[in-house]
Amino acid sequence: MAVSTSTLIFFVIIYLAATFYVAYLGYKKNSKTDGYMLAGRGVHPAIMALSYGAAFISTSAIIGFGGVAASLGMGLLWLVFMNIFFGIFIAFVVFGPPTRRMGLNLGAITYPEFIGKRFQSKFIQTYSALLLGIFMPLYAASVIIGAGRFLETTLGINYNIALIIFTIIIASYVIKGGLLSVMYVDAFQAILMLFGMGFLLIYTYNMLGGVTEAHQALTNMANLVPPALADQGHRGWTSMPAIGSPIWWTMVSTIIMGVGIGVLAQPQLAVRFMTVKNDVSLKRAVAVGGPFLLLMVGVAYTIGALSNVYFFKTEGVIALQAVPGGNTDLIMPTFLNHAMPEMFVALFMLCLLSAAMSTAAAQFHTMGTAIGYDVYQQSIMKGKSTATVHVTRLGIAFTIVVAIILAYILPGSIIARATAMFMGLCTAAFLPLFIGALFWKRTTKAGATASLVIGSLSSLFWLTFVHAKEAIPLGISQAIFGKETLLSGTWTVVDPILIATPLSLIALVAVSLITPQFSPEFLKKAFRHRFEDEEEEKTEKVSSSSVDSAGV
Repeated sequence: MAVSTSTLIFFVIIYLAATFYVAYLGYKKNSKTDGYMLAGRGVHPAIMALSYGAAFISTSAIIGFGGVAASLGMGLLWLVFMNIFFGIFIAFVVFGPPTRRMGLNLGAITYPEFIGKRFQSKFIQTYSALLLGIFMPLYAASVIIGAGRFLETTLGINYNIALIIFTIIIASYVIKGGLLSVMYVDAFQAILMLFGMGFLLIYTYNMLGGVTEAHQALTNMANLVPPALADQGHRGWTSMPAIGSPIWWTMVSTIIMGVGIGVLAQPQLAVRFMTVKNDVSLKRAVAVGGPFLLLMVGVAYTIGALSNVYFFKTEGVIALQAVPGGNTDLIMPTFLNHAMPEMFVALFMLCLLSAAMSTAAAQFHTMGTAIGYDVYQQSIMKGKSTATVHVTRLGIAFTIVVAIILAYILPGSIIARATAMFMGLCTAAFLPLFIGALFWKRTTKAGATASLVIGSLSSLFWLTFVHAKEAIPLGISQAIFGKETLLSGTWTVVDPILIATPLSLIALVAVSLITPQFSPEFLKKAFRHRFEDEEEEKTEKVSSSSVDSAGV
């Protein structure tokens, strides 16, 4: 279904004008380095929650994982539960408050600096920053690929041109405005995403005859599962794959576990905990972040699976057969362009652009601060350079270029896989260390270092030499050892997160128990609950109680 060019141009102009105005508001409130890097530490909880959710939910979820749901089915809805439980409740209530307080106590303004100062280690700060600078562009590339594919199928423009246009728009406000601009724009874009996904859900169910009818039709299509997928454990789009089958391992270990738990160790999300003024703000943000994620990922995965019903009714094929080469990255764009009203396609393009821009902006800011601030300013220049913001802007520009190059060369059906790969790497490298930093005072500098290095290297080793989906295309194992993977059988479908994360945790505990602890004075400084925060929280609670009493 063709989108009217004049209508589309009108929507895009209004959208970009609003985006740049909101970014300008954030830019005006920046306060030099602290404002540029950490949004001034006074962001409203609703803004933080929407920014967090928008930075987490991108075209990777809507386009990439929506396409995976079209291929593998509604078993991906378990990921929705994991996203909300771990990504919002555990993140905001359990991890958020100590992260905010410790970051403030130690004067940290980036995630690598946070864990570096917590363990008094420049090596940890630099190593963490390099991990982000080297591997996060893969994740960023998957996000802009999703936006580029939708622009390609919607507007019929060249994919490469779409990537350039999209990235220039993001770069224009991320480089200039800093984190507060990014968070303001994220919140604005999150609201657009809510309206777009809400309409998509209602319209799709109405088009397919209702909720019960649509799901029953999808259940009845189990006999249409391609033999190649059935042999790997696929039992229909409303059933979980056969336990222990290759598809089951992919869905459970790579997608549900890797992405569901991996969100806790995402630096671009964790740093947002340090942008609010107190712990109460973080707890209040749960009421905004939870429903937002439910609507975003719940709709994307549900509609992705139900696209099979639409394609079968209209074209007599399942979703995988309706797109060139079975490229799952094209399923959602194709469904939207064929099934949705013309006006909605134009509006939903803005919704997807919002999803991609919000996540890519967070990634670019995180990568840029890692390279410009943590590596150059703090490691190479030993904190002596005064051009922190300028260098960080150069770092952002550099990582944007790297992400664009990757977006050109990565293969099809890569969006969901690249996302899971990066989140799995972050989980193995950062999650045990992050838990130790916040909750176990006995964690030592040596234990944290061992955890970080062993977690990251074992994850990369498993990806390169064992996990078939990455090891075979890379060909490194074949070139060195003469075989596609070092291990065989079930091991080749077990995600690195299930191997590397336990190794990282064991290293953290074992090394910490046999190495010297930090001084009581330092631990007291790092873990102290600031008096002014306690008083402010008590005041807010009293005020809320007074309002409730007055209302009664």
